[in-house]
Amino acid sequence: MNAVPIFTQDTIVFGLLMLMLGFVFYTSTSDNKFWKKFYKYIPALLMAYMMPAALTTFGLIAPEWETKEATGEIVKHKSQVYYIASRYMLPAALVLMTISIDLKAVFNLGWKALAMFGTGTLGIIIGGPIAVYLIALVSPETVGGAGADAVWRGLATLAGSWIGGGANQAAMLEIYEYNTANYAGMVIVDIVVANIWMAILLLGIGKQKKIDKWLKADTSAIETLKEKVSSYAASISRNPTLADFMVILGVAFTVVGISHFGANEISEFLKTNVEAVSDKKSAWSSFGSQFFWMISIATILGIILSFTRLKKYEGAGASKIGSVFIYILVASIGMKMDLTKIVDNPGLIVVGLVWMAIHVGLLFLIAKLIKAPYFFLAVGSKANIGGAASAPVVAAAFHPSLATVGVLLAVFGYVVGTYGAMLTAELMRIVAPIT
Repeated sequence: MNAVPIFTQDTIVFGLLMLMLGFVFYTSTSDNKFWKKFYKYIPALLMAYMMPAALTTFGLIAPEWETKEATGEIVKHKSQVYYIASRYMLPAALVLMTISIDLKAVFNLGWKALAMFGTGTLGIIIGGPIAVYLIALVSPETVGGAGADAVWRGLATLAGSWIGGGANQAAMLEIYEYNTANYAGMVIVDIVVANIWMAILLLGIGKQKKIDKWLKADTSAIETLKEKVSSYAASISRNPTLADFMVILGVAFTVVGISHFGANEISEFLKTNVEAVSDKKSAWSSFGSQFFWMISIATILGIILSFTRLKKYEGAGASKIGSVFIYILVASIGMKMDLTKIVDNPGLIVVGLVWMAIHVGLLFLIAKLIKAPYFFLAVGSKANIGGAASAPVVAAAFHPSLATVGVLLAVFGYVVGTYGAMLTAELMRIVAPIT
């Protein structure tokens, strides 16, 4: 049973997260020599991610926990901070970061962005069976099992999550009928391994220039996009008024409302009228995900608004407000990371780490061969592992104008997620030992 944290009230938890973010931004902009040297090596975004993780690890807060009632009934509790951040603030951030986008410049980024996304997907597909095969040589019982308890069935849900997202993960659980009693172990592997890689990626952003130099990458298209957006923002920059902030927030959260309404309607319509979408065992079931449609609608509307006069609100700080929402999302993602979970099932954690290492190794190999920038590597990976909740976060860490790239690639992940996971599962079935 998950221990009850010291602070269970979401208002207090949110206050602690904001305290962490305030501390990070205060120190990262300080003239103090210690902090200047500290943030030279540790990016502020990584701190915003790891400090909430430390609070969770030490039991001050928790994403979820259980209590035992006097009747003996086990009651599950779940913090709503991440839900609010991902369902309200993320789509709002996407709108505000997309409203000033230069769509032509985004397309001019070229084929390497898609190539790195495809490489990330391929790394998951081949990494799963290779990891199972390697671990089976040393500890066959770790990746063995038969029937509904076969570990490869559980790892199939991991493949769904790492290529697409939560909807694809749920689809794989239905398709391969893994024993739900053991499912929690797979969720832990997903959270621990994916978050370790997230932390490493964020650390790499601080060393972006060195990595790009090693990759011999051509970053001209990315720099052109950043320069265009920055120049446009500078040309229309003004001292924002209260009216500006109210209009910016009004536009953002109106789109959030429309996105939720549209997502609910589209999802319900498809589930009701399209049998393949309503069938949880179908590869098309991920199109019934409300989150998928919410992110898609918010991004599309943000792009449409970038062709209107509302684009000028970038001069009043639209993308900066969007960045605030992104950092809150980062902190809420960080609180899902409990470092003590690493020792709960070390065998499966090792499988996950080997799997992730193959994914990462392939990404760096291809990036080196095609001279792709670290930005494409990072976002291509997170568009798979983390999906629409993480890809724009990583993209925006390079520059707010790049958040849209992360979303567009993440949408591809949802589309191919179930198919890629099914291929991964079948390959793991072939190499997995029966114990």
